Amino acid sequence: MRNYTVEYLFNGELRSHVFELKEAQLPLHEAAMHLLQLHLGDAENGLIMPTADATPEEIVQQAERVGLTQVRVCD
Repeated sequence: MRNYTVEYLFNGELRSHVFELKEAQLPLHEAAMHLLQLHLGDAENGLIMPTADATPEEIVQQAERVGLTQVRVCD
């Protein structure tokens, strides 16, 4: 397991979160997906989450639409 610190803005507020994952790397779009799940995963409206076949760019764009911006993975 590896710890990844992700820094980001959520609705303009600076935040960070540590994810413990098995993966050797954490690409930006996967970090954005983890943040979407963290902040909006239990939302009643399932349309907030990207589709299963969303491209990495679409995932990042969806995160930005709901207020998750300037996502950065720190090692």
